[in-house]
Amino acid sequence: MRLPCDKEIDIFIRARYPLISVISHEEQRVIKTLAEQAASRDKQLVLWSVTCGIHRQDEPDKVDAVTRDPLAALNYIEKQTYPAIFVFKDFHPFLADHVVVRKLRDLLSNLKNTYETLVLLSPVLNVPVELEKDMAVVEFDLPSKEELGRLLEDIIKVVSNTPDIQVNLNQQIKDQLLDAALGLTLNEAENAFARSIVVDKSLGPEDVGLVLAEKEQLIRKSAILEYYHVDEKLADVGGLDSLKDWLSRRVLAFSEQARAFGLPAPRGILLIGVQGCGKSLVCKAISGMWKLPLLRFDVGKVFGGIIGSSEENMRRAIRAAESIAPAILWIDEIEKAMSGVASSNFSDAGTSARVFSTFLTWLQEKTKPVFVVATANNIPMLPPELLRKGRFDEIFFVDLPEVEERRQVFNIHIAKRGRDPAKYDLDLLCRYSEGFSGAEIEQAVIAGMFDAFFQKKELTTGDIAASLKASVPLSRTMKENITALREWASSRARPASNLNPAACIKQGHGKLEV
Repeated sequence: MRLPCDKEIDIFIRARYPLISVISHEEQRVIKTLAEQAASRDKQLVLWSVTCGIHRQDEPDKVDAVTRDPLAALNYIEKQTYPAIFVFKDFHPFLADHVVVRKLRDLLSNLKNTYETLVLLSPVLNVPVELEKDMAVVEFDLPSKEELGRLLEDIIKVVSNTPDIQVNLNQQIKDQLLDAALGLTLNEAENAFARSIVVDKSLGPEDVGLVLAEKEQLIRKSAILEYYHVDEKLADVGGLDSLKDWLSRRVLAFSEQARAFGLPAPRGILLIGVQGCGKSLVCKAISGMWKLPLLRFDVGKVFGGIIGSSEENMRRAIRAAESIAPAILWIDEIEKAMSGVASSNFSDAGTSARVFSTFLTWLQEKTKPVFVVATANNIPMLPPELLRKGRFDEIFFVDLPEVEERRQVFNIHIAKRGRDPAKYDLDLLCRYSEGFSGAEIEQAVIAGMFDAFFQKKELTTGDIAASLKASVPLSRTMKENITALREWASSRARPASNLNPAACIKQGHGKLEV
């Protein structure tokens, strides 16, 4: 089990590790932790930056301008003998200089016999090959709920004395605000709380959404994930009763009650099936149903032009998703993203294979509550490793809609366009739409509306039926592929609808002829 980052740093210092790289954007929070550890060990805390040079933390005005040069700063450490923790801020660009790296290696051999520790504090990890065996790396954790709680209490004390600001917070609302702020740095959380106060001159339950908006900024900065705003509900999805029931039973899966009951957070689902049958719509509906942010993962943006950047992009996307957990990570048509893995060693020097190895390992081992929803249409393109048990909680097969499911789809799309479904002959439309996907039914309704609008009359059953008769469904043009997909799913995936795919074939349901 991983130790808290402050404990980990303390152990490294007590074990006389000469060089520690701490990865964090929160300089002041890390320095505060190191100052406490230095005081407890009767050591001095000495800071360095390229703008100020060497100076003690308690004497910020007494700077040594000469030591702004990194080599001069390292020479300064070499000459000192007093117990100290030296913190070099944003030193990572200088690690590209082979002279600086060589000086560091010379210095480290001396530091091992002293009570001095050199800490490189930066938001970027840069480990030269020469220092791999000498450098310890610590990723500094984001603030805990308790730390955010102390920040919120400090803000409440300040604004409580301001007459025109109302504070309306009970313990439940405080918990909601703090849960919304998890994944933010202390500075980001402070900005989010301050923004909430500025917007409506109050701090109350309505501000949870404003705090979540700060998380959206994090996702925008990642440039690989897209924060997806959803209006869809599970009621907008026709059929798929088995999948809906599975999801309904996990509405509170990320709550404290579930943790207290001993339940682990759900890992995710893989939706396999015919194109246009609602897989992507389900992803959006889960977000609305579970009240969790939806992140769309554009895997294509992972692959950069610089060697090594693709792997770092994947790690950055994973960190961004985990930073706002609990959340839903949506990967649409995952088979296209993984299509080049098998030939990666020949086509891109193994980059694709390494990137997806990172992703699959995270999928198997992740501990943060990120629920992954992946969709796929083409089974042969999926690597077998993705289908292995433990990657997902369940693999669902989404088939073409049956009669009652098509009726639900017609109801949804006719009602969505301001019409009363009861005024239409849904039995007739269901017969005409046998073998149609949900997306094809929606387009038939829209096409019928265009025809009615052109003729300057109200939409009728005949207009929709005419559109259905004029359409060639995917089940006819790709009959062999869909049959093969159903046969594969009959023994390898759980049906998203109550009818089993194999039973559909045997009983003649969902015929492919129209």
